[in-house]
Amino acid sequence: MTGIESNYTLYRTITIPNHKQLVESIDLGYYLAARRATPFWRACVFIQVRLIPQFGLRLQTDDTPRESGYPLSQFTKEFPMEQSNDSEQPLIHIDDVVKTYPTGAGEVTVLRGVTLKVKPGEAVGVVGPSGSGKSTLLNMITGIDRPTQGQVVVNGQPIHTFSENQLARWRGLNVGVIFQFFQLLPTLTVIENVMLPMDFCNVHAPRERPKRALALLDEVGLVEHANKLPNALSGGEQQRAAIARALANDPPLIVADEPTGNLDTATAESVFSLFDRLVNVDGKTLVVVTHDKSLASRLQRIVEVRDGRLKDNGHAA
Repeated sequence: MTGIESNYTLYRTITIPNHKQLVESIDLGYYLAARRATPFWRACVFIQVRLIPQFGLRLQTDDTPRESGYPLSQFTKEFPMEQSNDSEQPLIHIDDVVKTYPTGAGEVTVLRGVTLKVKPGEAVGVVGPSGSGKSTLLNMITGIDRPTQGQVVVNGQPIHTFSENQLARWRGLNVGVIFQFFQLLPTLTVIENVMLPMDFCNVHAPRERPKRALALLDEVGLVEHANKLPNALSGGEQQRAAIARALANDPPLIVADEPTGNLDTATAESVFSLFDRLVNVDGKTLVVVTHDKSLASRLQRIVEVRDGRLKDNGHAA
């Protein structure tokens, strides 16, 4: 998969065919050579492509010789999210969005004229049956996917008009994504997983990143597990580590796709408490896709996606 010479100056990464989950770019081999020296370790991390949307990256072919290190300059703060002081101004504004996918049997429309506004500091649950378009809606919000028609504006930024590289920089700095199955890189320690977004996006001075990661792990109650590998943690602990990673670059927007779907009731409760604090104490905006009625009832507002259309159910009971 990757040809890396012993002097760590030449790296080749594969090109992944067009895929909605892999839409931006970085040479992972180049980054990994700066972090570790074991080729097997680099290869193991390299294949964990499912994490790429979290950092706004895409795999690409690159045979250019380089000196050791990694190109932080391509991850500058070109598209910061400036927080509005007007609480009535929506942080997220999806306007009449249609999303259609081509298939062998013809086009399939997943979203049909969806309009949604989310205010800063609001906690919104997205519910609906499987296949209704919930995850596609999240992909619109995070810029992982693009609308076929309509507009997606996040705090004044029309992300549906961004180029692939613009989306990469914007997403890595401004959106924290939490996955149902955690998606921690198995060959990195917990603290290294949390530092990864900071490294990729060049946020904080390098010497400050471990301190920032430890502070986040302390917030989620995992500081004593900082140097463990993810497989040494329970499911709930891995999800809390994933939340810490999502907060690494202090994004104003947190998006979670079934974050408690793989957890038992007691473990899910600790995740609920973290979400409560993120919204009510830290002022984050939270959008959560969930089938969990207990989680949905604790959110400020519920919207339902059914057959590609959106119904706003207002405040949760």
